[in-house]
Amino acid sequence: MYHTWMRYFTPSPVHHRLGLVCLGVGLQHGTLPTVGPRTLDHHVAVVISAGSGWYRGTDGRRTTITAPALIWLTPGTPHHYSADPDTGWDEAFVDFAGPATTTYTELGYIEPDRPVVPLCDAAGPRAAIGRIARAARRGNPLLEVETGAAVHELLVALRRARADTNADGDPVLTALARDAFQPLSVAEHAARHGMTQAELRTAVRRAAGCSPKDYLLTIRLGRAKELLAATELPVAAVARRIGYDDPAYFSRLFTRRVGTAPVRFREQQGRAVPGGWSDRIPDPEHPPTIASRSV
Repeated sequence: MYHTWMRYFTPSPVHHRLGLVCLGVGLQHGTLPTVGPRTLDHHVAVVISAGSGWYRGTDGRRTTITAPALIWLTPGTPHHYSADPDTGWDEAFVDFAGPATTTYTELGYIEPDRPVVPLCDAAGPRAAIGRIARAARRGNPLLEVETGAAVHELLVALRRARADTNADGDPVLTALARDAFQPLSVAEHAARHGMTQAELRTAVRRAAGCSPKDYLLTIRLGRAKELLAATELPVAAVARRIGYDDPAYFSRLFTRRVGTAPVRFREQQGRAVPGGWSDRIPDPEHPPTIASRSV
């Protein structure tokens, strides 16, 4: 016995140019029919939030699935899977496509080589799929754009929910971000973690989709932008704050990566705040406001 609800759509070529489009969404539970063997021409994320079952891919090996878990179905990859006939499972799936899938794969958000991914919690991905399901109501004039935007949210939620990432994020990335402004080489960062440079490269590539050098540079330049936009510190002082003793080198690096010189970036932002700025992330339930004053 099983229960199922699903919707399928055909977005236009214009909608595909948004990067991601949702082709379908479904919610099912119970002793569902076996899927496949089959091969698709698009991506599907299948989130198992309760129950167990199995998956068989191109190598013919049968992998046990225990909730919470994610099944990646990728284009051109034969697959075959099923819920346990005795216990069944709770399943939510989203079919999607678009040119942005290539970039998400390069960044490690979509993992064709790891079709079954353990999750630490399915609540976040299920909530994202729930938003897609609500947007899929018949007659919604924003259907394609709203569901496409929610697929981006789903990929982020799935990345956060991976069982190899703790609640505070990947521990290697957390440590690199903490030490990013110190004048350390990649080899020295690796030694701090008791890793070889190759092991650090593999860990960062898997977690962030880039090299350790690029990850550290992203952290540094992000901080530089904040200091340039929100303070009146000289460019040389900004460079020192983020770990560069040579302001000329910092300016060349900033210009090459950002596309504009530090001084020009500051002029464009025009947001220097004499009263200073805060590192605290605002509470969405209680955002900062300007207090009204009686005259």
